[in-house]
Amino acid sequence: MKTITRNLLTALVVCVLSIQFVSAQRNIRPPVHNNNYNNSSKPIGWVNLGTTHAKHTADHDRINVPGPFDYYRKIKFKVRDAPVNIQRMVVTYDNGAPEKIDTRFDIPKNGESRVIDLRGGKRKLRSIEFWYDTKGILNGTADVTVYGLK
Repeated sequence: MKTITRNLLTALVVCVLSIQFVSAQRNIRPPVHNNNYNNSSKPIGWVNLGTTHAKHTADHDRINVPGPFDYYRKIKFKVRDAPVNIQRMVVTYDNGAPEKIDTRFDIPKNGESRVIDLRGGKRKLRSIEFWYDTKGILNGTADVTVYGLK
């Protein structure tokens, strides 16, 4: 009788431990790559460089890229809450050299711009200044976010 009780108790303990092990494995999730970082803490993919609120009364904004200044080869704009027409922009690099870019494109509400290649390949960005207009007073303000690609 003692042997049957010990075997039953051993089987029950093994079963409980197996269930806990399987439950613990289910809670371990693979890494998510939409957080803009890989295992070496270097940004991958599109990195948020900054956001501004485009009002119908303003026509010009600047996004200062937080330091330390990093290398980027492409940028794009994402717009929320109202459509925006970006007419031109000036990208200032780490060495102070500006690059004037004529864009003249409409970004619809909750849309994004085309990808804009920066001259010279990877360049360290200091700021992005752009001129725009929103589509009418009734559309309100738009959140304009600039993203950079390394």
